[in-house]
Amino acid sequence: MGKSKTKKNVLITIFVAIGIIFYIFLTFKDIAKNFDIFNELDASSLGESFAIINIQGTIQGNNQGVLRAGYDHDAIKDYIDELINDDSNTGIFLSIDSGGGTVYHSDEMYNKLIEYKEKTGRPIHAYFNTMAASGAYYIACAADTISANKNCWTGSIGVIISLSNLSGLYDKLGIDEVLITSGANKGMGSPGSPMTEEHRAIYQGLVDESYEEFVNIVSTGRGLPIERVKEIADGRIYSATQAKEIALVDNVESYDEAIQTMEEITGTIGYHKELYTPSAFESLFMKIEDIMPKSEMEIAVNMAKNELAGVPLYMYVQ
Repeated sequence: MGKSKTKKNVLITIFVAIGIIFYIFLTFKDIAKNFDIFNELDASSLGESFAIINIQGTIQGNNQGVLRAGYDHDAIKDYIDELINDDSNTGIFLSIDSGGGTVYHSDEMYNKLIEYKEKTGRPIHAYFNTMAASGAYYIACAADTISANKNCWTGSIGVIISLSNLSGLYDKLGIDEVLITSGANKGMGSPGSPMTEEHRAIYQGLVDESYEEFVNIVSTGRGLPIERVKEIADGRIYSATQAKEIALVDNVESYDEAIQTMEEITGTIGYHKELYTPSAFESLFMKIEDIMPKSEMEIAVNMAKNELAGVPLYMYVQ
């Protein structure tokens, strides 16, 4: 009994120590970000320059958890606000590598870029790396010009809502979902219940509304008639060459060539401010989480808790 209690106390001490270390790390990181000590070079020391902003990963809000940072929506928006009031800034170069994200956050980032253009009159150039699809393309429509790497995939203009029917798996695992609702459609989309035709029609109406908005954004940004956009906006993916042929991009070129063009347009060099970089500590935890085996129960729970389930997405689904 004594050995068991000692072992328990040792484990508790270890977990407490890890928690304290983790807390100190997060606190230091927040302080460091506030004082900008992660950025060795300040844009003001360069004189006039254009900002290079990375749009990478899933476009969504900052609710991904401490160990799932990646795309930082709020940090990018705040940075664009800084640039609006920065007289040394000469433009924005968007370096995009994303398959899209939520309708809400894609539209919010697009509108922030439009605000930047309207208030400053400075140019925005979007460059597509390996992927710039759906919501990422939506954001790029705020740019004056778009170029893409020859190996890039883009397009996927459309909307999707992804839902999972886990009722069969729930039955296998002995999970009984209980819904107490105030109306027939309040529980629609629940993973434990099959979708009715009425529910499908409601979701389709939401998708159609967001699709029309996407089409209008592309039409405005690319100067294409609505009818022409709808012809090419059937959700398919395009290569960079194909995208150029249908006027979704202006040029097919390398990253260095696109940067050089932006330098010629603005007469200045580019500056990249690191808004967020996962530490080795965070990267380690992400890797551990990814490789840990999961039981059927954990898989079911994770699918049921999927933050993007039932959310309208401008997203390329592989």
